[in-house]
Amino acid sequence: MDLFGYDPAVNLLPCDGTVNYHGPVLDPGGAQRYYEALLQHVPWKNDEVILFGKHHVTARKVAWYGDAGFSYSYSGTTKQALPWTAELLELKTLVEQLSGARFNSCLLNLYHHGGEGMGWHSDDEKSLGRDTAIASLSFGAEREFRFKHKLLPATARVLLEHGSLLVMKDATQTHWLHSIPQSRKILTSRINLTFRCMVGSGG
Repeated sequence: MDLFGYDPAVNLLPCDGTVNYHGPVLDPGGAQRYYEALLQHVPWKNDEVILFGKHHVTARKVAWYGDAGFSYSYSGTTKQALPWTAELLELKTLVEQLSGARFNSCLLNLYHHGGEGMGWHSDDEKSLGRDTAIASLSFGAEREFRFKHKLLPATARVLLEHGSLLVMKDATQTHWLHSIPQSRKILTSRINLTFRCMVGSGG
């Protein structure tokens, strides 16, 4: 469903990975309905990470959903998957149709405003397997998404729009870092759904 003339076949990265931006894949009304439902009904909790042996609680809030028994460990913490909701299953089906990949879990992020972002990192945990696809749906405020190569002086960026889909696959997580920079100009919230495929029983 290419509503706005975006070409998802275009690779945003110059080498060592594949990132396809589908643009908005929902009409504005549908995107807004999902945004409001997720904002109200997801049991959002502040994320907790352990960095350099110290416990930190982030302003950004998260939720973890997936097939029964799956857990997700990153930054020194482990989350048990909540059961899929009807809205998330609808979005999962849409994302699978557009990306051609299959997913069994989803990490949701809530950024209350532009002052909350995400530092440079790769989603390369062993539980995600190697070179698997990650599909990112965005709702709410538009935010810039940046990439930089781990070894080469190569960068890329894209503006993630309301109701849009971004798919990272192949060797992207092996060779590239990504981030969401802070921006004080952004005063409204953004919800991000990252659909993943955990490997092995129980993640």
